[in-house]
Amino acid sequence: MDRRQFLGAVAVAALGTAGIGVSAPAPKTAENKKYSSVPAAERRRRRFRNIALMTHEGQQVRFYDDLIKGKTVLMNFFYTNCTGENLCPMATANLVRVQKLLGKRVGKDIFIYSITLDPEHDTPTVLKRYARGFGAGPGWLFLTGEKSDIETLRRSLGDVDPDPAKDREKSTHIGMLRYGIEPLERWAACASLTKPDWIVKNVTRMEPGRTRTNGWIPKEPAVPAA
Repeated sequence: MDRRQFLGAVAVAALGTAGIGVSAPAPKTAENKKYSSVPAAERRRRRFRNIALMTHEGQQVRFYDDLIKGKTVLMNFFYTNCTGENLCPMATANLVRVQKLLGKRVGKDIFIYSITLDPEHDTPTVLKRYARGFGAGPGWLFLTGEKSDIETLRRSLGDVDPDPAKDREKSTHIGMLRYGIEPLERWAACASLTKPDWIVKNVTRMEPGRTRTNGWIPKEPAVPAA
């Protein structure tokens, strides 16, 4: 996928996140009015597929009930045996840097989820080895499940290439990172290779009391000179 194609995919995926809570103007139709009358807790629940998944630690969880509800999260889709441009290992390494910037908040009030697109290969054992290899810490789960369920979840979250042929290709998946605060219904997305400090800055901007000017902006650790 070249840069132009990738940016196009980002735009489409960002539109897809409207279904999971991204603020966007919407026409005042009868359906919208009906939806707005639904209690907030029920409305939030309906936005997500509550499919069964298995963590890299061998624990069965439900996507909404156990992973999303009431939490601030970052989540992406990946393969452990990524081909093509090797986007997945680069994206995972980038999330390692995000994890380091967030520090002790990961596993306490912010959670990271990486969901495999190749569940037939990426068993909990494979995922555990992969997580250990990258240095993923507490609060970051690598998840697998039934292939059809994961495909449904991927599409429901808008992680779809606008070109159906490319969307089917393992080597050209779009590599998006979803992030948001479920209780506040605040959601957004960016490319998974976005600079870690930018990702952290924009996640924290969503928090209560934060603004575009006073949000916490972390500094990346200096790289030692060779």
